Amino acid sequence: MSAPRITALEFRKIAPGFGDALAALGKAISESGLEEELVQLVKVRASQINGCAFCTQLHLNESRHIGISAPKLDLLVVWREAGIFSEREKAAFAWTELLTRLSEHHVTDEDYAAVSAHFQPSELAWLSSAIVLINSWNRIAAPFQFAPPIPHHEIQPKHETVNA
Repeated sequence: MSAPRITALEFRKIAPGFGDALAALGKAISESGLEEELVQLVKVRASQINGCAFCTQLHLNESRHIGISAPKLDLLVVWREAGIFSEREKAAFAWTELLTRLSEHHVTDEDYAAVSAHFQPSELAWLSSAIVLINSWNRIAAPFQFAPPIPHHEIQPKHETVNA
């Protein structure tokens, strides 16, 4: 991993209003009634797509803390093939991918209908807000190369592995 260009703490110190505004948005989303597990999974998925090591690790840590199962976290990157996610979760992940990759395509009426089959309008507004928020953080943390928050007890020395 490359050395951080600045740390997350340094960013919050030099741009406090921005960090505080994003934190306030996060608080509003967490108080929206949208399932905490779903919000965390969406944050991990968007961060994976954006290649943001800091946010991916941060939200994996938070996901583990709230009790999201290891198989869900392990298979999130291949959610379409995993066979362990609910239809609501899959709709949220598809919406996450659409909004995160918005520059690559337009969101169609069919896309909207598909997600709307699983989310009430207010839920979809909050889900979309959560996706916007994590994409905002990804666009700060990734280019500044914030160091991923890896718990020290999880850092293991590399071992030789045998390829299957």
